[in-house]
Amino acid sequence: MNSEAISEAKKLLTTPKNIVVVGHKNPDGDAIGSCLGLGNYLRQKGHQVTVVMPNDFPDFLKWIPEASSIITLENEEEKTKDSIKNADLIFTLDFNALHRTGDLEEYLEKATANFILIDHHQQPDNFATVTYSDVAMCSTSEMVFHFIEFMDDISCLNKENATQLYVGIMTDTGSFRFPATTATTHRVIAKLIEAGAKNSEIHQNIYDTNSPDRLKLLGVALNNLVMLPEFKTAYITLSQEELNQNNFKKGDTEGFVNYALSMTGVIFAAIFIENKKEDIVKISFRSKGNFSVNEFSRKYYNGGGHTNAAGGKSLKTLTETVSEFKNLLPKYKNELNES
Repeated sequence: MNSEAISEAKKLLTTPKNIVVVGHKNPDGDAIGSCLGLGNYLRQKGHQVTVVMPNDFPDFLKWIPEASSIITLENEEEKTKDSIKNADLIFTLDFNALHRTGDLEEYLEKATANFILIDHHQQPDNFATVTYSDVAMCSTSEMVFHFIEFMDDISCLNKENATQLYVGIMTDTGSFRFPATTATTHRVIAKLIEAGAKNSEIHQNIYDTNSPDRLKLLGVALNNLVMLPEFKTAYITLSQEELNQNNFKKGDTEGFVNYALSMTGVIFAAIFIENKKEDIVKISFRSKGNFSVNEFSRKYYNGGGHTNAAGGKSLKTLTETVSEFKNLLPKYKNELNES
């Protein structure tokens, strides 16, 4: 964050304001953790803060301190719309374009408030008064920690926001194993633990809560796994029927795509999940090395993200989507084999 952006952010936060903190559609651990962590900090500084999400989030994140205070457009439409309409300042966290908020986009576009963007995804849109964008960061939650540092308010760390930010960093780094995890990340984590985050308890609350249905769904996913060794690629499919048969809940497929990527000889992995309600196929991509799933997803699947982790969607059927994906791979054979 450069000095000009820091100065402008401090100016916007000089007097108490009505602030809305917004995360992206289908919020994950980093979206929830970063938004709650920032909201906790801003309340300490005397601001009125509302944390807003476009839709609900997985049960395994609902134990996080202050998670019950989050309002969603999906469940509290009028309250959400009024919060945005009456905001003096809006923070957008963990997404780089307003359309990533789904149906919330139209209300954000009508907002009269100034925007502050904090995000680590590639190619951010230019909609904010202050943009804090750093694609080298492992998570938006780490960026919120640094934002608090930039505001000279590190003393505002407490057990609640330390826990919130720890969750975001831990989940977006795959428990600190992804390449974007740096020495600085570990120093931040140390400070969060010192501030009261209970690392072992947090890990258990996130990862040791598998239901029998989720484990059975994982078994179905692994049974559906297909490897294409000539392209160093593997993919998983899950139909709506398979989801229904295993009592699917939001968040149940979190991390499934990583099983495909973990196979020897695979550098490109995908999971295709049918969603009949929205009439789409939701897609998650992962890669190793230099193969950019961000560029791949942006080009073909109206998505994006990071070099090694991205998401997208298809309006075609599940069968058509997978067929299209397989037909694209020969174009990337050399790149995949050289990565």
